[in-house]
Amino acid sequence: MTTQTSTVAHDAPDPANSGGGGAESPSGLRGHPWLTLVTVAFGVAMVALDGTIVAIANPAIQKDLGASLADVQWITNGYLLALAVSLITAGKLGDRFGHRQTFLVGVVGFAAASAAIGVAGSVSLVIAFRVLQGMCGALLMPAALGLLRASFPAERLNAAIGIWGAVIGASTAAGPIVGGLLVEHVSWESVFFINVPVGALALVMGLVLLLDRRAENAPRSFDVLGIVLLSVAMFCLVWAIIKAPDWHWGDPKTLTFLAVSVLAFAGFGIWEGKAKEPLLPLSMFRSVPLTAGTVLMVLMAFGFMGGIFFVTFYLQNVNGLSPVDSGLRLLPLTAMMIVASPLAGTVITKVGPRIPLVTAMVLAAVAMFGLSTLDADSGMGITSLWFGVLGLGLAPVMVGATEVIVGNAPLEHAGVAGGLQQAAMQVGGSLGTAVLGAVMASRVGSELPAKWAEAKLPPLPAKKEAALREAAEVGVAPPAPKGTPAQMAESIKHVVHDSFISGMGLAFVCAGIVAVLAAGVAVFTSRGSGDAGPSVHI
Repeated sequence: MTTQTSTVAHDAPDPANSGGGGAESPSGLRGHPWLTLVTVAFGVAMVALDGTIVAIANPAIQKDLGASLADVQWITNGYLLALAVSLITAGKLGDRFGHRQTFLVGVVGFAAASAAIGVAGSVSLVIAFRVLQGMCGALLMPAALGLLRASFPAERLNAAIGIWGAVIGASTAAGPIVGGLLVEHVSWESVFFINVPVGALALVMGLVLLLDRRAENAPRSFDVLGIVLLSVAMFCLVWAIIKAPDWHWGDPKTLTFLAVSVLAFAGFGIWEGKAKEPLLPLSMFRSVPLTAGTVLMVLMAFGFMGGIFFVTFYLQNVNGLSPVDSGLRLLPLTAMMIVASPLAGTVITKVGPRIPLVTAMVLAAVAMFGLSTLDADSGMGITSLWFGVLGLGLAPVMVGATEVIVGNAPLEHAGVAGGLQQAAMQVGGSLGTAVLGAVMASRVGSELPAKWAEAKLPPLPAKKEAALREAAEVGVAPPAPKGTPAQMAESIKHVVHDSFISGMGLAFVCAGIVAVLAAGVAVFTSRGSGDAGPSVHI
């Protein structure tokens, strides 16, 4: 496929290329596409690793710093909020100032924030630096995709994104295992300190190897009002999703935040149609494939992150596995993503994204329905089968939907497209966790009393029944009071675990239905227009 040289990027700092003509092929190591991929992979790995490694450290942080449960939740929620709110704006910064510079600032900021968390000494500072981490991660991720978009010609972009997806899968898989080992044998601080050498390596490689390619018609100004409106809309949406399990969906506070979000999104849409250089050009959504790719990413993240959220509770609280052993049990899922991501990139390059994406979401749906059949006695064989099928279904979607979004966006908006892809994933994951969590809680709330009565257990006072229901929602069977007969204690455990598994099964059925809907959306995807970047020798 021939690249359009009239819109290709150029190396902004180089006078030889500043005249606005077509980009020349990079000579030597600097700007080489595959070396660019290796470099951004280190930065992306740092963020992906942090996404799962911190969850393992939370109990140790809570104990060491005397944090409340709400404080520990904010360690995660503060990061997610900052990330979700900042992603599209951060992508615009890359389009304006160059993805190389934005990537390097993100790497330095993320590593520095990680080091600061390790020496913070108080939970309030940990939360503050986690927010900074989220903002820096928002700079880093869209810039990485923007660099790939500008470095690879269209016929190689899928392969590059496939390897990019494999790096994310490997880092995500390593998080629980590495985190468990570090917390157990070193300290919880080491979970954050590990980002410092990785960030330093990414910085050195970035300074030496990355080339700043920018589109000739890259944006020259900032849409300040657009940034404010989108930030308010995203904050209120994600905040309502995060708080809904505590406030309930019908609570006036939840509805108020959702209403403000809708109004801010509406105002944002109206303003973007008038702005001279909009933050998120609405003309991008005239591309049916780009729109379909964005919706597909939301639905995929909804089903995957929302459904898989309960698996860690199932493995640890029902099956009694340690965090490290739970991470090992999930290896078929992540290993299949690691292997299948580059293969998916190759297949999508040859046949286009539509057939692989539809097939992948059908596989994901089959896996979700399969996971809904697990019970307390399900062994490693059956769980590994369904985890493996799920990984096989998710990998092409991670690769294909990303390429559909980034590849169908104009080169001058590659950073915004990268931010859109990441934001869609964050919103979908948060929404899936909240909605399926509500489904889970509702099923447990109805099943627990019925199963308690079936087991002929003595009635509980209202307070104890509420506490038991909360414990059952995460699969925890509280220790029976002293003097409780062994048979009764065993019955209580079975009732709690059966109620949890019933709720998890319904959540996975819902996730499977969402995956089927996503397969329908995937029908509308197609490969990028071909303006993927400079025509370079690879």
